[in-house]
Amino acid sequence: MKEFIYTVTDPQGIHARPAGELVKLAKEFTSSVTISKDGKSGDCKKIFTIMGLGIKGGMEVVLKFDGEDEDAAYEKISAFMKENL
Repeated sequence: MKEFIYTVTDPQGIHARPAGELVKLAKEFTSSVTISKDGKSGDCKKIFTIMGLGIKGGMEVVLKFDGEDEDAAYEKISAFMKENL
């Protein structure tokens, strides 16, 4: 299992467009990808889960990757987060 901790720098946080892109990326992998904020977590392959967390700019999120292609998922999704959020 790999873990990525990130503080969202986009003032708008994770709104519909980046949440949709995050879901699309997560679905490319067979590994499970979960996102957590303030003790609540959910599946990154479901947009309503991400949107339901209400992640705003300045908040810290934890992404966890678990499965056979977790390394590739970690690399691609963490790079997306750093570049877009």
